[in-house]
Amino acid sequence: MEAITETIDSLKFDRAKELKAFDNTKTGVKGLVDAGVDNIPQIFIIPQDNITNETADIKNMNFSIPVIDLGDIEKDSRKHQDIVEKIRDASSTHGFFQVVNHGIPVHVLEEMLLGVRRFNEQDVEVKKQFYTRDFTRKVVYNSNFDLYTAPAANWRDTFFCFMAPNPPLSKELPAACRDIQFEYSGHVMSLGFKLFGLLSEALGLESNRLIDMDCAKGLTFLGHYYPACPQPELTLGASKHADDGFLTVLLQDQIGGLQILHENQWIDVPPIPGALVINIGDLLQLISNDKFKSVEHRVLANREGPRVSVACFFSTSLMPSSKLYAPIQELISEDNPAKYRETTVQEYISYSYSKGLDGISPLLHFKI
Repeated sequence: MEAITETIDSLKFDRAKELKAFDNTKTGVKGLVDAGVDNIPQIFIIPQDNITNETADIKNMNFSIPVIDLGDIEKDSRKHQDIVEKIRDASSTHGFFQVVNHGIPVHVLEEMLLGVRRFNEQDVEVKKQFYTRDFTRKVVYNSNFDLYTAPAANWRDTFFCFMAPNPPLSKELPAACRDIQFEYSGHVMSLGFKLFGLLSEALGLESNRLIDMDCAKGLTFLGHYYPACPQPELTLGASKHADDGFLTVLLQDQIGGLQILHENQWIDVPPIPGALVINIGDLLQLISNDKFKSVEHRVLANREGPRVSVACFFSTSLMPSSKLYAPIQELISEDNPAKYRETTVQEYISYSYSKGLDGISPLLHFKI
C-alpha cells in the first residue's frame, strides 16, 4: 500500500512544471523562506543516500584541515620553504587548506560578507533586475545554475560575475555591494598570485610557472546566500562536487556547513575568524598530472541562517581561448605518463556546466 501511495504522489508531481514555477518567481530560495514555507518543495528533496553519510568524528580520525600562516613569508627563507612543504602536503592529499595572515584586512572580509547579504536582502524588485539564466550577462543572479539539469535543487541563491580579465563597469554591478566587490576582488587577485607562486614551487617548478600559464588570468566571483531551512535533513546547500577551475579562494561566515570528502567520510571545514579556505580545482589537478587533488565537497543546509559565503574561482571560464592545457611536461615521464588529454579552459568549463552538480567528476571525461 505504501508503494502505491508513493507512486501516486510521484505521478502528481510534475517536476518540470514545478521548476519553471519556482524559477519564474525570480525570488529564489529566499522568496520561499520569506513566504513562510514550513515544508520544502519537492524539487529540493535529495535522496537520503546522498545526505545521510555520517560525518566522521574528527578526533577519532586524527584529521583536521591544515591552517597555514602566510605572515612574514617574504622575510624568512626558512619559513618560506616550510610553507611550500605544507602547501605541497595539503594539496597532494586532501586538496584543501586554510590560510591566515594572508594580507586581506579583516574589515574587507567582513564588509564583503555584508555586501552579499545586502544584495540578497534588498528590495525584491531591485534584485529581480539581475535575475537571469543568460550567462553572457555581466551580472547573473539566480537560484541553482543547473536548476533544470540537476537531480535536485540546492537550498541557496547565488549572484556571480567575471572580475578578470575583463571586469564589469562599476555601474553594471549591484549598488548594494559594488565598491567592496571591486576592493575584495583586487585583494583576492593579489593573494592568488602569491598562492600560485607557492604552488609552482610545491610542484618543483619555477615560482612563476603557473602564473606564466595564465592560471591567474581569470577570476569568477560568486556570492552565495543560504537561507535558514525548515527541513535541513531533506536537502543540501550545495550537492557533492569538485571545483572546475585552477584554484578557489573561499570566504565563509561563522555559521559553517562546508564539508570535504576524506576517505569516504564527510569532514567539517570549521570557520576560523579572518581565515580563507583554499582548494585545488580540477584544472590544476589536470595540469599537475594528479600530483595535486581536486577534492569533492558539499554544504549542508541548516536551520540557522542565512549562511553567506564568497567563492572566487581562478579560471577564464567560458571566455573564448585557443590556449591548450595538458599535464606539465616536467611532471610526466616514461614511468609517469600524461593521464589527461589536452583541453581548453572553455571546453572544460562548458562540459562541467552541462553536467551540473551530479556528483561525477568532469575529469573522468578528459582521462586518457
